[in-house]
Amino acid sequence: MNKTELIDAMAADAGITKAAAKKSLESFLGNVEGSLKKGGRVSLVGFGSWSVSRRNAREGRNPSTGKTIQIAAKNVVKFKAGADLGKAVN
Repeated sequence: MNKTELIDAMAADAGITKAAAKKSLESFLGNVEGSLKKGGRVSLVGFGSWSVSRRNAREGRNPSTGKTIQIAAKNVVKFKAGADLGKAVN
């Protein structure tokens, strides 16, 4: 499912316009992003939680040449599925 299909499904399920569903989805995504940028955590009980983790700089290898390269440190987003979501999938 892509973003457009998700918006269509949200609009149909909630009985709202596609424009309202798009605005709601963009608001949700913007708020999750804003919280993560501040170093916070977003948790939806039963669904899952997003958090930010720091990945240190490290050496890696270019698979095509085999040369050693330096990989810069960065922040990465992690998602952990909740119990209810895990049960629904299995």
